[in-house]
Amino acid sequence: MRAFLDDTTLTVAFNQMTSARETGAPALTRRQSIVAGSVLALILAIAVIFFGVGRWLVVENRLEKSQAIVVLSGGMPVRALEAVRLFHGGYAPEIWLTRPEQPAAFLDPLGIPNSGEDYFNSRVLEHEGVPRAAIRVLDPPINNTADEIRAISAQAARERVSAVIIVTSRPHTRRVSHLWGQLASGGTRAIVRSGSADSFDAAHWWRNTHDALDVVREVLGLLNAWAGLPLQPAR
Repeated sequence: MRAFLDDTTLTVAFNQMTSARETGAPALTRRQSIVAGSVLALILAIAVIFFGVGRWLVVENRLEKSQAIVVLSGGMPVRALEAVRLFHGGYAPEIWLTRPEQPAAFLDPLGIPNSGEDYFNSRVLEHEGVPRAAIRVLDPPINNTADEIRAISAQAARERVSAVIIVTSRPHTRRVSHLWGQLASGGTRAIVRSGSADSFDAAHWWRNTHDALDVVREVLGLLNAWAGLPLQPAR
């Protein structure tokens, strides 16, 4: 009985396939398969990009001794504390700070005394034992990372510095590395590092708003950099 059912089933399936072939249905099925496979491949690609972008953003160079450690603006006090660790580890004799234009540009015309981020970073450095003579604030004032790269590169070129260690946040490392290659001049090498106490979770960046905002900002910033920086900071 089972053999009869199996033969009958095979016969019915064969007849259906023959009938479908005669009506042209297999061509439609192949097209549907191609579309379904393309959609699946697209979904998989999006998933790989989504879950992997956090790790992709983190690019750090091997530490080596340099002429200066540079603390990029933002991320207080983690970046400054990492610079302290590197300074005491003997990686460089100086720490350079960048000077954000805000809030001074808004508050100075109002006659309101203010202390910028460079001031607070300096206080952190001094509190942790870095001599005041080893701390330098770079000119000119900066509005974004591109401004910082230009200021650091110009200072390094004037002093014929062969290498600097740039301390930033973990998700910001790839954009800093790219912008250095795009904007820096003079042959100075940048050793890009993040703070050892940086809390960014590259493997699970979507789990909190802070990390998610960092990823979105960095991806948009990289797109702007790849396009040649058509978007400039608001003045």
